Amino acid sequence: MSNTNTYLDQVVKQQERLEADLRSKRSAPPSAMPPMAQAASGGGGGRGGGVVTQPAPNAVEVRVTGFGRWKTVLVPPNAFVVHTRRGRDEPLHVGLGVSFRYNPATDSYLVVPGAMQTILINAYCICRELQGVLVQAYVQWIIQDFSTAYRRLDFGDAEDPMRLVNLQLKEQAEAAIKDKVSTMGVADVLSDKQPIIEELTARLRAVAEGSGSADEGLGLRIVTVQIKEAVVSSSRLWENLQKPYRSEQGRIARLAELAAEEAVAERELASGRRREQQRIESERELAEQRARNAALEFDRETAEALRRSQREQEDARALAELQDATSRHALALERERAAEEAEIGRLRIEREAELTRLAADAEIALAAARSQGTHEQALLELERVRLRAGIDNEQSAEALQARLIERLPAIVEKLPKPAELRAVNIGGTDGTSVAGLIAELTTVVNALRRTG
Repeated sequence: MSNTNTYLDQVVKQQERLEADLRSKRSAPPSAMPPMAQAASGGGGGRGGGVVTQPAPNAVEVRVTGFGRWKTVLVPPNAFVVHTRRGRDEPLHVGLGVSFRYNPATDSYLVVPGAMQTILINAYCICRELQGVLVQAYVQWIIQDFSTAYRRLDFGDAEDPMRLVNLQLKEQAEAAIKDKVSTMGVADVLSDKQPIIEELTARLRAVAEGSGSADEGLGLRIVTVQIKEAVVSSSRLWENLQKPYRSEQGRIARLAELAAEEAVAERELASGRRREQQRIESERELAEQRARNAALEFDRETAEALRRSQREQEDARALAELQDATSRHALALERERAAEEAEIGRLRIEREAELTRLAADAEIALAAARSQGTHEQALLELERVRLRAGIDNEQSAEALQARLIERLPAIVEKLPKPAELRAVNIGGTDGTSVAGLIAELTTVVNALRRTG
């Protein structure tokens, strides 16, 4: 078994990292001088009027403006300052964030951070059983009365004005923790840290704040005291301290495992029995269901076969009835068709006789109509001739001659072309009368016909 305490090493490394993180990372430039050094050296009164600052890891950034004897010190609002002058018993300025005129030849000042301070403590203690115990704690404090604090505490470190005060309070806190742990057992230190906190708080407040009188304290106020860790330095002792609890927990865990295994085994057996019963019941139910299904299938098949047989018989009977009805209907249709054909023949003969009679009547009517038409046409023609003869008789000779003259070109066009020309001398007739004129024309026409 290794003698190193891994947990202890981790706690120490974590404490170192925490201290490095809480420390200010600012660094002072080479040309800058702290205010206390400037006061001691007389201030270096140049005429440049520049600004001098004093950045340091845990110092306050103070700006000094002006030149010669006309300088001004500008203090941040969260920093305490005390300003003294040669020949004065009391400071000129004391307070938080007070800026003032500064003469390097006669004045001096001190600037201290006013923020809360944290002290990390690693106390290597010996308990009542003479065993090493590391107690890790932290204390937070602030300045309550700076007019008392700057007189009784050393803030002269230019880089870290709080370093000496923190170191002193840290030493007192470690001493108080060691005194209290030496009266306690290892188990008490590891299990109950409240007595250590109460003892450490009482001692630090008695030192920092006094017992009630303002002249007894340091002008500080303890804000909080806490114990972070308490670790046994010996890894073997740490293992031995843990063994009873671990053994008890292992016993409880093993018993719990055994109880769980027994419960699981019982549950598995019960579950197996239930599964087997369920399987048997399922198989029985499945067999019964199969039998019922087979019976139902047989009944269904039998009913279906019977229904099919009945349906086939009904269909055969219906088919026979349909064929018989069809034959009777066909015979009736044949009889009706024969009767219809006979009736149609009779109607055809009657129609033909009627048509013959109608044709004879039509012929007789047509002949009568034709005869009547011919008679009427002859009457009309006679009437027309009579009327024309009357009209012609009533016309004068001059009118007849004019009409004849008008029609001569048409008559000549219709006459055939004569092969020879013969002259006919018409004389001895009266050409002035209608009868004489007609006689002459008739003679001319007859001559032309013969010629033609």
